[in-house]
Amino acid sequence: MLINFSISLSTFFFLIHFLLFPISYANIPLGSTLTPVSTSINNSINWTSPNNTYSLSFIPIASSYSAAISFSGIPVWKAGGDAGIVDSSARFQLLLNGNLRLTNGSGGVVWESNTPNRGVTTALLDDSGNLSLRNGSITVWSTFENPTDTILSNQNFTTSMSLQSGSYSFVLQNSGYLTLRWNNSIMYWNEALNSSFIGNLSSPSLRFQQIGIIQLSGPTLSVPVNMAYSSDYGEGTDIFRYLRLDSDGNLRIYSSDRGSGTSTERWAAVLDQCRVYGWCGNMGICSYNDSAPVCGCPSQNFEFLDPNDSRKGCKRKVEIADCPNNATMLQLEHTEFLIYPPETSSQLYRIGISACRENCLVGASCVASTSLADGTGQCYLIGTDFVSGSQSPALPSSSFIKVCSPELPNRSSSTMNPNQRSSKKLPAWVFAVVVVITLVALVLLQFGLWLWCCKNSPRYGGLSVQYALLEYASGAPVQFSYKELQRSTKGFKDKLGAGGFGAVYKGILANRTVVAVKQLEGIEQGEKQFRMEVATISSTHHLNLVRLIGFSSEGRHRLLVYEFMKNGSLDDFLFVKEEASAKLLDWKIRFNVALGTARGITYLHEECRDCIVHCDIKPENILLDENLNAKVSDFGLAKLISSKDQRYRTLTSVRGTRGYLAPEWLANLPITSKSDVYSYGMVLLEIVSGRRNFEVSVETNWKKFSMWAYEEYERGLVNSIVDKRLAEHEVDMEQVMRAIEVSFWCIQEQQTQRPTMGKVVQMLEGIKAIEKPPAPKSRTEGSVGGTSIWNASSGISALSTFAPSAQAPSFSSSTMQMGAISSVSSKGS
Repeated sequence: MLINFSISLSTFFFLIHFLLFPISYANIPLGSTLTPVSTSINNSINWTSPNNTYSLSFIPIASSYSAAISFSGIPVWKAGGDAGIVDSSARFQLLLNGNLRLTNGSGGVVWESNTPNRGVTTALLDDSGNLSLRNGSITVWSTFENPTDTILSNQNFTTSMSLQSGSYSFVLQNSGYLTLRWNNSIMYWNEALNSSFIGNLSSPSLRFQQIGIIQLSGPTLSVPVNMAYSSDYGEGTDIFRYLRLDSDGNLRIYSSDRGSGTSTERWAAVLDQCRVYGWCGNMGICSYNDSAPVCGCPSQNFEFLDPNDSRKGCKRKVEIADCPNNATMLQLEHTEFLIYPPETSSQLYRIGISACRENCLVGASCVASTSLADGTGQCYLIGTDFVSGSQSPALPSSSFIKVCSPELPNRSSSTMNPNQRSSKKLPAWVFAVVVVITLVALVLLQFGLWLWCCKNSPRYGGLSVQYALLEYASGAPVQFSYKELQRSTKGFKDKLGAGGFGAVYKGILANRTVVAVKQLEGIEQGEKQFRMEVATISSTHHLNLVRLIGFSSEGRHRLLVYEFMKNGSLDDFLFVKEEASAKLLDWKIRFNVALGTARGITYLHEECRDCIVHCDIKPENILLDENLNAKVSDFGLAKLISSKDQRYRTLTSVRGTRGYLAPEWLANLPITSKSDVYSYGMVLLEIVSGRRNFEVSVETNWKKFSMWAYEEYERGLVNSIVDKRLAEHEVDMEQVMRAIEVSFWCIQEQQTQRPTMGKVVQMLEGIKAIEKPPAPKSRTEGSVGGTSIWNASSGISALSTFAPSAQAPSFSSSTMQMGAISSVSSKGS
C-alpha cells in the first residue's frame, strides 16, 4: 500500500513538472499534451527528436490546424491524415492509458491510435522521424507502420499499408506492383518488375533510400530491385528526400536542402498529370495551359459544380432525363475519356468512329464513348456516371459525350439571353470610342497584311530576319520561318556535316551573319513542348557555350540556328597528321581550351537555373571560335530529342559515342552530371596526348590508352603521355601534371570518386590542391558480362557534327540501354 502511494505521488509531481515546462526531448511520458498555442496551464507546443531534426506540433492549414510531424516545416505525417483538421482549441494527448488522441475544441475525438491498455509506458520521436508508442523496448504502435501520405528514408512500406491523399491511394501489391488508385478501385498507374524477372514475390516491401532510390525487396529476391530514381540521385550530403502522394493523385520524390523549408520535385510516377483519373472531377476535361494542367468543361452544355474550384468537375445544364428523345452526342476532338482497370461499366468494341458515336447515342446506359484513332479501331462505351477526360493536340482520338440538343461550342462569350440585355441608349462618347478603335484596328490589320506579304516575298523576306535579330540581341530565341532558313541556306545546299538527328548547313542571314542551321529529325515532342525546350536552351548564356540564335517549327520541320564557329571543332586540331602543322595547337592554347570547356560544363551543371546534363561531351562537340576559344555545343539536346522523361533509351533509337561513355551507361545506372565529368576526363587526356583514348598500339602494349597513361604517370614518365608534336614547343609541365591528374580523377569508375566540374576548374587553375589519383579500373570498355559490345572495326559515328571530315567512331546495339544524344556542332571555314 505504501509502495503504491509512493509511485502515485512521484507520478503526480512528474506530471506537475511536465505541465509547467515545455517538452523539448524525445521521450514523451504518459499524460503529455500538445496545443496549437501556448496556454498558462500547458505551454508545450512541440515535441522534438533528440537532434531537433523532427518535431511534432500543430501546423496551420488555412484558418485551421493539423497535428503533424515536420522536418523544417515540411509535414511528413499528419494525425488523421486529410481528415485531421482541427481548430485552435484542439488537444493532442498521450493519455495515461497509452492511447494517443487528437480532439477538437468541443472535445470530440478526431483521431486516435487505438492503443489503450496495451502496456504503453512512453512515446518516442526518434531522429528518423518515427513516432512510436513503447512498452519498454517493444513497439506497440508507430507512425512508420501507419503512414498517411509520406514515406521517409529507410521506412519500410509493406502490402498491409497504404498512402492516402483525398480520393487517391498508393498501394504495394503482393505481386510487387506499385499502384496508384482512385477511390480505392480505379488503378490508373502501376509499376512492375522488369520482364527479366520470372516468379512470384512473397511478402514484398518497399523502402525509400535517402540517396533517392525507391527499392523493392522480398524473401524471393536475391537482391533488392531499384524501381525508380530521383533526378538528383546520389547528389549532395545534406539533402532531405521523401516520397509523397500529393492531393493531385501523383506520387513524387522531393528534395529539400536542410533548413530551407522548401522542396523541389525530383521524380513523378505519372508524367502526364492529365492521365491521373478523376483529377478534374466528374465530366471534367484536363488539358495544358502552357506547361500547367488546367480543368475545363466539355462545352457550354456544362457548368462547373463549384465556380471557385474547377477540379470538382462539371454538370450538365440540362440533364438527359429532362430532354427525352432529344439527346445528341457532343464530339470532342483530340480528347480521350480515361479507361483503367477494373472499369467494369465500359465496353470495348472494334468499330469505326461513326459507329462508336451512334452506339452510345442509342444505348440507354451509355454516357460517353471514345474512339482511338491509333490504328487499333478500338471504341470504348462508358456506362458509368463518372467520366474523366484528357485533351491534347497529340491525342489521336475522338470522344463523344451525351448532351441535350443543341450542342453548344465551348467559348468564353456571354450566353446571356438577348432579351435580357439592357435596352438603354448608349451615350455618344461610347460610339466615338468604338469608331476610333475600329479605325485603329483597320490600320493595324492593313499593316499586318503588309508585313505578312513582305515576309513571304523573296524581295522583302530578309527584313523579317533583320527584325528578328533585334530579338536575338535581347537574348530571346528568334522564331524563323522555314522559308527564311531555306533561303538563308540556299535551299540547304552548303552541307557542313551530318549528325545522328539531322544534317547541318551553312547559312547567311539577311544582315550577312553566318550561322549553322541544323535540321532535326525524329523529334517526338509537340509544338508547345518543343518551344519550351528551345527557350530553355537559348536562355543558357556563357562565354564557353555555343549560342543558340533561334529556331523554326512548322509542321514536321524542326530546325535550330546556331552561331557559326569559324575554326570548327577540337578534333580537327587534336587528331591531325604530323605534316598538318598549320592546325597544330600549342600547349598554351590547349590548356585554355581545356579550362574554357570545363567552365562551360560547370555553368551547365551548377550555375544555370536548371541543371543540364550534356550526355555527349567529346572533341566533336567542343568548337573553336576565330580566337581559338573553346565553346561547348549541343547542350540541352538530350531532353529535346526525347519527349518522354526516360532515364534510359535503347540504342536502336539513340546512339552513344565510343570512348567517352561513363561506366554507368553500360550498367543501367542513372545518368547524372558525374557522367559528363567522366567524358570530360577522357577529352582532357586527349588534349594532353593528341590521340584518341580508345586507340591501342604497340607503343601502349595494346592496352587501353588511359590505363597505359596511368602506368606511365606512376613511373614518372609524364613526358611520354604528352603529344610528341609539342616536343619543339614550350610546354608548362606543371600545367601538364595538373591536367593529367585531373583527368585520372574524372575517369574513376565510381561516380562518388569523381569531382564536380566546379572542383575540376579549381584544380586546373591551381586553386585547389590535387591528391594523387587512384588507378582507373581495368575494365573492357563496352562489355557486359565479359561480352564485347563493340570492336575496333566499328563504323564511323553518326554523331559527329558539322564537318564532313574526321568523325568519331560510334556503336549501336539493340541489347543495351543508353541515353547519349547526337551532337550539334558547327564545322566549316
